[in-house]
Amino acid sequence: MRKILALATTTGLASLALMIPATGAQASTACDNAYRAVAVGNFVAYDGTNCSNRLGITESWDSDWGNSSGPFQGGDTNKASSLINKGGSGMHVQLFNGTGQDWAGGHTCLSTGEKYMSSLANQYFTSGVAVNNQISSHRWVWSGCGVFLDS
Repeated sequence: MRKILALATTTGLASLALMIPATGAQASTACDNAYRAVAVGNFVAYDGTNCSNRLGITESWDSDWGNSSGPFQGGDTNKASSLINKGGSGMHVQLFNGTGQDWAGGHTCLSTGEKYMSSLANQYFTSGVAVNNQISSHRWVWSGCGVFLDS
């Protein structure tokens, strides 16, 4: 009887251990799959975490995600919760919590080497404002990144 109880306990603990990392693995797999599906040269922003519910995709820049022109429009501003940078040139995507072509205010960057951010939680612009659901514009840059997003 003790052997059966010990076996059941061991099996139960092993099953639980396999279930715990599954959430992180699924999130990583979702963004990995999304990254592979994006054509080289593009930046993509998603409304949801884990690269779900695409807001927009572009090879270009957009100085105001809330206006009616450019790759991001209207309701896209202040909604991004995950990102992909599949730029082919090695440039970073500089993200801003403000709008306009003066590119002033708080910013942060997603490097090409980072590939994606499955969640923007606990990430901050240089101004100290949280990045999640606060991106209003972006551009491609070689340098000038005060802060980089990290996974």
